[in-house]
Amino acid sequence: MFDLSVIIPARQEMFLQKTIDNVLENAEANTEIIAILDGAWADPPIQDHPKVTIVHHTESIGQRAATNEGARISQSKYIMKLDAHCAVDKGFDVKLMDGCQYDWTLVPLMYNLHAFDWQCKICGNRTYQGPKPQSCSSCGKSKDFEMVVVWNPRWRRLTYSWRFDKDMHFQYWHGHRKRKETRRGSYIETMSFIGACWFMERDRYWELDGLDEKHGSWGQVGVEMACKSWLSGGKLLTCKKTWFAHMFRTSRKGFSFPYPISGNAQERARKYSRDLWLNNKWPKQKYPLEWLVDRFAPVPGWHEEIK
Repeated sequence: MFDLSVIIPARQEMFLQKTIDNVLENAEANTEIIAILDGAWADPPIQDHPKVTIVHHTESIGQRAATNEGARISQSKYIMKLDAHCAVDKGFDVKLMDGCQYDWTLVPLMYNLHAFDWQCKICGNRTYQGPKPQSCSSCGKSKDFEMVVVWNPRWRRLTYSWRFDKDMHFQYWHGHRKRKETRRGSYIETMSFIGACWFMERDRYWELDGLDEKHGSWGQVGVEMACKSWLSGGKLLTCKKTWFAHMFRTSRKGFSFPYPISGNAQERARKYSRDLWLNNKWPKQKYPLEWLVDRFAPVPGWHEEIK
């Protein structure tokens, strides 16, 4: 029996092994990893480890379904969903479990992850992560580069407050950081979150019906878990005692999202989300969505319309 299961849904993720190694290195509780290889084998392959369980699907089932599958496999008291391109704090698991209440969903402080650079093989100039450069910006002579793994948080790129707009679209909320209540204590109430990492009791996850696969493969995950956490009578909190760092991709060629999804599919997920939450259709909610918006008032683009 493990204390915590870290569930990592992964599709064509080159840094999955690095993420697994980082979690194992920094775990201080009895923590396991459940990696769902969704539609492809890992490249490079995942090394055998007694605390790592691998599930492979020849055909992709989607990030939502993969996360739910990991939660069904888990026998731990706690689960944590983590993207396959992340680093974590030393003792992240102990810090998250310490003081966590049953109806809380916790998100660690989030930093941007500097995962790698491209290094010119002629002059040694390094280019920050992204698509492989077409030519060296320093010497101009080389088109030959090697990837150099860095794997450090960008300490000046900290985020801990998020929200969603009236279209149920995720937004960063830098203005929320200026409020007095975000400067006190070990926990900060946050309206929403990015969906790359969250922590909660496994029984609580299923009490909230897990991730609703009617949304589609992925998208709206943070909004969904935020609304379920708050409107069920629980809380969504940023835990200031620990952090994770997330590698952000761009939509540029060679450095895009591993789950292919069209604009139409994204809009279908948002349409389903809007119908579910704006019309208060989730059967387990104790409060209407207006209650949540008022709790964080004033919310840009929201509070004025509700009042």
